[in-house]
Amino acid sequence: MIKHIVLFKLKNKADASKAIEAFYSMKGKIKGMLDLEAGTDFLESERSYDVALVCTFTDKSALESYQTDPVHLPVKKLMHEIRTASVAVDFIC
Repeated sequence: MIKHIVLFKLKNKADASKAIEAFYSMKGKIKGMLDLEAGTDFLESERSYDVALVCTFTDKSALESYQTDPVHLPVKKLMHEIRTASVAVDFIC
C-alpha cells in the first residue's frame, strides 16, 4: 500500500472548508484508492499548514493513475487556485 500525504497553505483560510469538501468528493470514486482523510489544522503554529489530505492507494500504479483521474483533476485545479504552497510525501506502508 501507498500513503499519499499533501499539506496545503491557503491564500485565504476561509477556503479550508471548500478544500475539505472537494477532497471528500473523491472518496470511493477513484480506482485503487482505498481510503481518504482530510482535515484542517487547529494549532495554527508558525510551522503549521492549513489543510491536510491523506490518501491510501493499493500501489504505486494506482497513485500514478490518480494524478490524471477525471475525478481528481477538478480538485487539483481548485487547490492550485486557492493555495500558496504545498508539500507532499508518498511512502510504502
